[in-house]
Amino acid sequence: MKRVLILGATGSIGTSACDVVRTHPSDFSVAGLAVRTSREQAETLGREFNAPVFSGEDAACRAVAETEADLVLVSTVGLSGLAPTLAAIEKGMDIALATKEVMVAAGEFVCARARAKGVKILPVDSEHSAIFQCLQSVDGRVRNAACFWQNRGDVARLILTASGGPFLDAPADLSAVTPAQALDHPRWKMGPKVTVDSSTMMNKGFEILEARWLFDVPVDRIDVVVHPESIVHSLVEFTDGATLAQLSPPDMRVPIQYAFSWPVRVPAARRALDLPAVASLTFRAPDEGRFPCLRLVKEAARAGGTKTAALSAADEIAVDRFLRGEIRYTDIPRLVADTVAAAPELVCDSLDNILSTDAFARDFAARWKA
Repeated sequence: MKRVLILGATGSIGTSACDVVRTHPSDFSVAGLAVRTSREQAETLGREFNAPVFSGEDAACRAVAETEADLVLVSTVGLSGLAPTLAAIEKGMDIALATKEVMVAAGEFVCARARAKGVKILPVDSEHSAIFQCLQSVDGRVRNAACFWQNRGDVARLILTASGGPFLDAPADLSAVTPAQALDHPRWKMGPKVTVDSSTMMNKGFEILEARWLFDVPVDRIDVVVHPESIVHSLVEFTDGATLAQLSPPDMRVPIQYAFSWPVRVPAARRALDLPAVASLTFRAPDEGRFPCLRLVKEAARAGGTKTAALSAADEIAVDRFLRGEIRYTDIPRLVADTVAAAPELVCDSLDNILSTDAFARDFAARWKA
């Protein structure tokens, strides 16, 4: 039985993770639960799973320090997931990673620490779980976890799929978009930050950076394709012309369960994919004119160092300012671009460099004027 520590237990990923444990009591147990707020809800879960509950600003780090677990699910918001991730790595606990910003802001540093400690980082995002599964199936052997994947040269491209969000077919001028419209995602129910990021496709840009570090593939060989049905979760194109894809109904419990059970699969009583019912799968290239955040992400990645940490922090502030009515929807990429350009060029080889860049970017973005 795997003991799982759940950080961000009452969020959408944490709730789904609890459901996975609930339906597989002989395979998984909850070692502990951490929340920043929602303590009452977390205590109810703690009683159900007979697990300690940690709450407050430093709950995630305290939970890692005081709990013994086989796997730590990091599903907190933004860069708050970085410190507990690094703490778990230092303790030698494997990571099931759902917080994109950890890899966006500090992927180079985090992966170096994980390799040094022999810690596995397992992807929870459906797109990265799909890639992980496709890569493992290449030669019929179970491969090492994502952070330890060595690019063998037979991978031509990673192809991330995107739903397209609420504005895929909207008029070209998005300057009048309201927070309510941006939060109305047609496919997924997520927190406000992730939902707005999905609408701008910054979320997909973050996934490019996450894939870059998890799978050791340069960003110029990671593409995005819009797939509104959200059935094909991602694809891997190999140098011999073959392309493998992972398909399943849109249900986050599928990749969460695989991260928990890896390197084996455990049965699940949930609906399987019915291809005749799906009938058709459609794909199209993303419009970078409508979604400039995709371009901004690749530019920051090419710049290297802690520029992506500035990108992550700037986006967090921009989304918050948009939701509070301080800036327009179309100001989000403008604010992010200006912040990244202004951020210092530091090497991503220490926590101090990452955090100082994050602080600079937050301050700059908070003072930014259109």
